[in-house]
Amino acid sequence: MNRQDIRNQFRVLSDYRRAGYGNVILCACCVAVVQGIRPYIALLLMGRLLDNVYAGAGLSRLFLLTAAALGAEWLCAAIFALAIKGYNKKMEYMYEQQNLLIDKKLLDMDYEYLENPKVHGMIHSIRNAGTNRGLIGRVLDDLERTLQAAVSILAAVILTLPLLFTGLSSGQGALNNQDPGRFGAFFRSPLSTLLLLLLIAAMILISYRTDLSFGQKIKRFHEKRTKDENFLDHCMGIFSSPERQKDLRIYQQQKLIREKSEEAIRRVERETCREAGLTSAGEAVKRTISAFTGLLVYVFAALRAAYGLITPGEVVTCASSIIRMSSSLAELMSALASSKYNARYCSDYVRFMETGRKRYEGTLPVEKRQDNRFSVEFENVSFRYPGSEEYVIRNLNLKLLIGERIAIVGRNGSGKTTFIKLLCRLYDVTEGCIRLNGVDIRKYDYQEYCRLFSVVFQDFRIFAFPLGEAVACSENVDEDRARDALAAAGLSEALKRLPQGLHTWVGKEYADEGIAFSGGEKQKMAIARAVYKNAPFVIMDEPTAALDPLSECEVYEGFDRVVSGEGSGNPSSPRRPSEASRPAGKTAFYISHRLASCRFCRNILVFDQGRIVQQGSHEELVEKEGLYRELWNAQAQYYGAAD
Repeated sequence: MNRQDIRNQFRVLSDYRRAGYGNVILCACCVAVVQGIRPYIALLLMGRLLDNVYAGAGLSRLFLLTAAALGAEWLCAAIFALAIKGYNKKMEYMYEQQNLLIDKKLLDMDYEYLENPKVHGMIHSIRNAGTNRGLIGRVLDDLERTLQAAVSILAAVILTLPLLFTGLSSGQGALNNQDPGRFGAFFRSPLSTLLLLLLIAAMILISYRTDLSFGQKIKRFHEKRTKDENFLDHCMGIFSSPERQKDLRIYQQQKLIREKSEEAIRRVERETCREAGLTSAGEAVKRTISAFTGLLVYVFAALRAAYGLITPGEVVTCASSIIRMSSSLAELMSALASSKYNARYCSDYVRFMETGRKRYEGTLPVEKRQDNRFSVEFENVSFRYPGSEEYVIRNLNLKLLIGERIAIVGRNGSGKTTFIKLLCRLYDVTEGCIRLNGVDIRKYDYQEYCRLFSVVFQDFRIFAFPLGEAVACSENVDEDRARDALAAAGLSEALKRLPQGLHTWVGKEYADEGIAFSGGEKQKMAIARAVYKNAPFVIMDEPTAALDPLSECEVYEGFDRVVSGEGSGNPSSPRRPSEASRPAGKTAFYISHRLASCRFCRNILVFDQGRIVQQGSHEELVEKEGLYRELWNAQAQYYGAAD
């Protein structure tokens, strides 16, 4: 594990601390320190008691030693109880806390990264780090294990070094005052201690290499079954989704899905059994090494005692401390091996968090205009998506007319939606520039620029909030304005039927009394949300795809009045918006594959391969040879009319 890996792991913990969870890290460190020191209290007490009994000490002395040990043990237990309480309080929610950090980054990230497969790969890696406590839980576990092992090793060294490198100054035999000979002289010399430490280090290194080797094999088994586990997660989504179950039942795919999921389960079970076998084998090897190391230490300590170098009580303290030290060293190596395994996840985390903001952040305020007189011009604009060499928009020059209704049509993949993304500055142009009132839009404050647009995307989402908040995108809802917006979208009658009105929850995710609205009703809510915002530019990307023809007509009529500045489009409403609150005329863009719905637009832009190949009204374009008439005639036969 290199320095960068260590820095990455500290970055994970640092972000967790800055998010307000520093007390969890502190509690984990306290637990580690206490657990590292605690075992040595009993070892030290046992050795001292044996020596005092052997020396004939009185009961008061023995009682004092016992009381001191019990006091130290009680203090450690109290600190441990307080620390573990603070640690466990947040431990169960570490995965959610980690996801909160990721989600905050996603909210602040340039939009183009959200469509980047590499970014999604990093998110998948972080969120599937192999533990129910997420990557933060993994790194915190490794920190706790490493710190506990380090404290334990330090305590063992403090206790044993004086016993390993010093002996009785007189050099006499412990039992019979005879010359111990060469063998005894060897155990008196520092060389014997150094040799023992080298043997222990060799055993620990073997244990570490074993742990690392088995860990890599287990990792391969884990990666091998990841594909099947992802497939099973996908199947669970199918089984639990009523929408997907409709397709499953109509096309009678139950047997197919059941067989494939059972095959995946068998493969996962097989790989899991192999992983468990490897884990058991690795554990057996490590325990064998640990037992052999313990035997070696006890023999060494007993021989030093036999030759008068340490007392019987010190034999217990020395041998037990060295065994615990070797065990702690093995645990330290295991924690380091785990950290090395986690390094790639931490690397993905840091790369994700350091994904920069490529978009130039302008500072100019957008001019506040009540008349919505904003001019937009595309000047030699070309665009290709990051990582692609293919241009989606090519040398586009266009000046938009203020207050006009503009329809954008064309085949799939012709650049229509990309044109809208560039206009809303979800992406910056590759070449050329887009100007608002003669100023490059990149120079404007981005948040202010975004306020100019109300958009209904074809892949819109309505969140599980109360209806009023879902339309207003805020907890502060102007209820009259929200009702007008819903009326413009064709939901006034539906709103009257709701027992809680604007306070009705959308969906049942958070409230049992919520209403499961239809897809068409949700699409109308998305349109109402765009109306409520009252922005000077309104963009509708396939706004009525889920609506029946009558609802489509109703929505377009109501929306047309709103765009024109004539109010809600709800003539039966007893409350009409005042002149002061009535919105000014807007510039509206409609993207639709239903060309009939675009006939009321005076200006139609026909896109093909990233270029505007035709422009004009419906009457003008349908009379000319070209793509628009080809598309119109292809659809008109299904409507029973060619005009």
